[in-house]
Amino acid sequence: MADYSWPEADRRAQIGARPARLDGAVKSTGFAKYPSDQNPNGLLAAKILTCPHAHARIVGIDTSAAEAMPGVRVVQVIQGEGSEIQWAGDEVAAVAAVTEDVARDALRAIRVDYEVLSHFVTEEDRDGAPGARPAGERAEGDPDAAFATAHRTVERTLGMPQMAHMCLEPHGQVCSWDGDELEVHASTQAVSTLAGQFATELGVPASQVRIRTEYMGGGFGSKFSPDRWGIVGAELARKAGAPVKLFLERDQEVTVAGSRPSAFARIRAAADEQGRLVAWDSDSWGSGGLPGTGQTPLPYVFSRLPNRRTRHTSVPTNLAGSRAWRAPNHPQACFLTMAVLDDLADELGLDPIDFLDRNLDLTGRPDTYREQLAIAAEMASWKERWQPRGREREGAIQRGLGVSVHTWGGRGHSSNCDVTVHPDGAVEARIGSQDIGTGTRTIVAQVLAETFGLELHQVRVSLGDNVYPQSGPSGGSSTVGGVTASTRRAAQDALREVLVHVAPRLAAEPEQLVAEGGRVFVDGDSSRGMSWREAAAQIGGAPISVQGRNPGPGRLISSGVGGVQIAEVEVDTDTGVVHVERMIAVQDCGLIINRRLAESQVYGGLIMGVGYALYEEWIPDPVSGRLLNADMEFYKLAGLVDVGSLEVHMMTGPGYDERGVIGLGEPPVISPGAAISNAVANAIGVRVPYLPLTPDRVLDALAGRGGPA
Repeated sequence: MADYSWPEADRRAQIGARPARLDGAVKSTGFAKYPSDQNPNGLLAAKILTCPHAHARIVGIDTSAAEAMPGVRVVQVIQGEGSEIQWAGDEVAAVAAVTEDVARDALRAIRVDYEVLSHFVTEEDRDGAPGARPAGERAEGDPDAAFATAHRTVERTLGMPQMAHMCLEPHGQVCSWDGDELEVHASTQAVSTLAGQFATELGVPASQVRIRTEYMGGGFGSKFSPDRWGIVGAELARKAGAPVKLFLERDQEVTVAGSRPSAFARIRAAADEQGRLVAWDSDSWGSGGLPGTGQTPLPYVFSRLPNRRTRHTSVPTNLAGSRAWRAPNHPQACFLTMAVLDDLADELGLDPIDFLDRNLDLTGRPDTYREQLAIAAEMASWKERWQPRGREREGAIQRGLGVSVHTWGGRGHSSNCDVTVHPDGAVEARIGSQDIGTGTRTIVAQVLAETFGLELHQVRVSLGDNVYPQSGPSGGSSTVGGVTASTRRAAQDALREVLVHVAPRLAAEPEQLVAEGGRVFVDGDSSRGMSWREAAAQIGGAPISVQGRNPGPGRLISSGVGGVQIAEVEVDTDTGVVHVERMIAVQDCGLIINRRLAESQVYGGLIMGVGYALYEEWIPDPVSGRLLNADMEFYKLAGLVDVGSLEVHMMTGPGYDERGVIGLGEPPVISPGAAISNAVANAIGVRVPYLPLTPDRVLDALAGRGGPA
């Protein structure tokens, strides 16, 4: 069996380096064509009519006026008479027309009569939820006895609301038919699997559906399926006999294209005189729209706590269903747990880092966290600058420090990659993955170049098309592990075939040869060698093509990482405004292929984390059931002036690199909410129990008013 492995540290030229993204120039100059940029000849614009009511039954629908309008090519009813609508923004009808303005005019001409029904959208009021579903109780040890004998106990009610994915490129696609062949330029995280979903709904073989996504504008877990509007777009194109572009409007994108579920909990936690956690009791609830939500993993990270009891209630609401949002359930669990532990440390009179350190044996990777906490504390000058909550305060502007720890899996997904070596020395990889903005092209190219001893400009990577070998969806931080493992296996196998042809020319065995620095030579005697082009010419007239697969043999990837983050904030106690001055992230992700891209992933997670910690939330109107902030004016995202200084330390070297590649997309976004919340509590002396930390909530906490029910 071949030895599939990464090169030793002293023989790496590309792996661990910091090259810029291969597609950086075309993206920054506007030459990159995203799905929403595709405008084939004869293109029609499609728009969707949505229901304005959170719960209603369609009594009647009349599309005749819209159908008669000049420029309207197709009108399609999606949910007709008798259909029950379960959330505002659900699709009722669609129009394909010669321009967007004509399509919008046609939507206004469609007459729909509704019977408005009762609705429920305020999941923080669990007791008022008509469909609340308790999930039962789980217990280990004897929590009641542990609480009875504990030295200190805290009890808190905390929560964070639903929020939108807010992809800058909305959900949608451009669909074109050629007979029974469908081509879809889709904004998707799942190039290889989308064709089968379209085929099933449209009644055509999957082999007749081509999915293309050369570039895409963000997904964060929300773009794995074609959705109903995707199927409708393809149906409109088939009926019209012309290409159709259907991308959601921004209000639709915010309202129906997925959300992160909410999470609320009443939590008690207790510790002994030595500051060791001894008991946990939590009663949690939350919603992800009509389906409700699953149980948040509590207590988070410190999951080996001996005496614990958890209960959860799923609360359905008349809001569109949730979707995986970068590290599903982890940011919620992290905030709920770390806020309580921070308050318990304060109750014990302990430095929060010291308190966490005393309890790391209750985690799955105590040595990793201990090392990371020490590094983060040094970067933050924690011992010199942290002060307890009870300190004397002067002036309106207060500063504080907060800390949090997190975990993630990140094992690579199923992936196939074809690597071809041409007789002229050209090397290319074809893989049915997608680059959702994280740098997949560059990562695959680095693995190719490393394996063949070439520079990045000497290799070519083709992806974003389902005609290429299947690769899994980009979810669960699984892409980098999947594509690097399949690429490395294919590249090593292809190189071995080349070396078999070269070995007789160098009077050596293939196992004695290495490819480095643009040459192939005998290991230990570089004088016995030739250029890569000369070596490739030895294979004859036909190229060598090999497919690599993940999972497969060799220790190329693994899973399970830890991270620590420290936030420093400034709070204006007169206005309640919180500003993040500094975020420090110490993160493990195994072997790093591209250090620049790895750090960029962490920066992105920190920026998103500042957004959900301070600004982002769905605000549904309990009377109408509609979102009050389904736009980019009132749904606020973090901007550059909001995020402060970001400092990243990646854990590398012995003990980390040997684990192989582990995904990094999700871990950095988990801790910011908890770290920032803890920093605010440290600054103002009281816990703000509800995220995001808006000025009104900060002022309420200072005034002694409560948080969520």
